[in-house]
Amino acid sequence: MSVRVVVADDQEIVRTGLTMILDAQPGIEVVGAAGDGLRAVELAERLRPDVCLLDIRMPVLDGIEATRRLAGPTAADPLAVVVITTFDLDEYVYAALRAGARGFLLKDAGPALLSQAVHAAAEGDALIAPSVTARLLTAFATGGPAAPPAQPVEPLTDREEQVLVTVASGRTNSEIADELFITLSTVKTHVASLMAKLGARNRVEIAMWAYETNRVRRR
Repeated sequence: MSVRVVVADDQEIVRTGLTMILDAQPGIEVVGAAGDGLRAVELAERLRPDVCLLDIRMPVLDGIEATRRLAGPTAADPLAVVVITTFDLDEYVYAALRAGARGFLLKDAGPALLSQAVHAAAEGDALIAPSVTARLLTAFATGGPAAPPAQPVEPLTDREEQVLVTVASGRTNSEIADELFITLSTVKTHVASLMAKLGARNRVEIAMWAYETNRVRRR
């Protein structure tokens, strides 16, 4: 079955372009499009798509609040949200992460990366463009609090340390499995364990912890 997607962007030409690109990809079907965040939430709640692709800057209800309503901790039946942005304001993207967004792309991402992000989100995985991860972590490092990083509730295993570094590099679960020669289900188990041990709510928070503790060098 095709991955069903709702697209939301306040610029009609961008919204139309994203819809055309996604509909042209195998295994993806755009089932709804909205020009503002409130309409996106209404569509998503009614259509229950597999993935919501949301711009951050939208009228009526911005992408951050729309993400929170669809994917946040108070959502009764959370949906997968991928944020796509020009990345003009780093703090907006960080707020979207906190709101529960799963994937993150720049608007100049090509069709292949866009398709990968949608499929990954639908499968419960996440795709974060490496350039987005680097930019976000840089913004976090320069503007975030100077508090020492939290210690894991239990020590990380050697394999978890390896998975941690690959997650911080923006790899998907499938890429991690190939790189470390382990199964996809094993990767998912390690990522879930990392989130539990680090108190992280998403993969970018895992990446932030890796950078804070110097597991990975800042670009």
